[in-house]
Amino acid sequence: MSSQPVIVVAGPTASGKSALALDLAAALDGVVINADSMQVYRDLAILTARPDTTACARAPHRLYGVIDGADACSAARWCDLAVGEIAAARAAGRAPIVTGGTGLYLRTLTQGLMAVPAIPASVRRAARALCDAGGVGGLHADLARRDPVMATRLHPTDRQRLIRAWEVIVATGRSLAAWQAAAPARPGLLARWVVVLPERAALYDACNRRLHAMVAAGALDEVRRLDARGLDPDLPVMKALGVPELRAVLRGEATQDQAIAAAQQATRRYAKRQTTWLRTQVLADPSRADIAAMLSAQYSESMRHEIIKKIRYTH
Repeated sequence: MSSQPVIVVAGPTASGKSALALDLAAALDGVVINADSMQVYRDLAILTARPDTTACARAPHRLYGVIDGADACSAARWCDLAVGEIAAARAAGRAPIVTGGTGLYLRTLTQGLMAVPAIPASVRRAARALCDAGGVGGLHADLARRDPVMATRLHPTDRQRLIRAWEVIVATGRSLAAWQAAAPARPGLLARWVVVLPERAALYDACNRRLHAMVAAGALDEVRRLDARGLDPDLPVMKALGVPELRAVLRGEATQDQAIAAAQQATRRYAKRQTTWLRTQVLADPSRADIAAMLSAQYSESMRHEIIKKIRYTH
């Protein structure tokens, strides 16, 4: 793999990062590579704001809609796919531009991949059965008995991360904390970060407007088609922003307006978590040489030339 840095365009949902990545790809003869954990699924083009045909005509886009919703894409699997697309872009003489708001994906790509062995399906089933039987509180209590270090680190209601920590300690006999502290199985890639962090009020307004636009574009029918597949409700695609809320409409448990309001709130909360991750994991050290640019407003076309100049200078 080349030692040339990968351009990473990161930001919370509705910040304009996809438009920025597209403009950079068009200007730098680049390829846009998805780093959003929901945009990898082919079932949700509307609710995940997947790039449309106009965007794809301006620059190649990779890892969008490539995995069936019945499958679960892990960070390790995505990282393998992304590394392959980065190599393919460079082999074609194009600049790889990775963009998305999934912090775990970006961290895996840039900091390296842990050497945790594959978790047996039987252990995964046991973790979910334990959580279903005793709730997330019961799962946290059992994790505290087996792995007090991770139980202390994780929030008692963070179901997904608690399940992961429980699976690792049960399957490997070793704390996830120990795996995280060990040398990565594969080193991370050098990156040049472009971070988009709009002011909170503007970001939340964009999140709210986006939900209305998605519903107008047919998001309810998209969820109806997904729901008709009868997939396991624990699959990631079934927990995508907007899916649980719009499924409630289909079941007659909420009105469309109630569902939109609930999905807007969930989206705002997610955007807040994304912002916190970027501030603490990427921007905490202002002296970092790998930060090419940081935008404190939602990206707009008027910013394009200045950002492109910075990327050309630092890349």
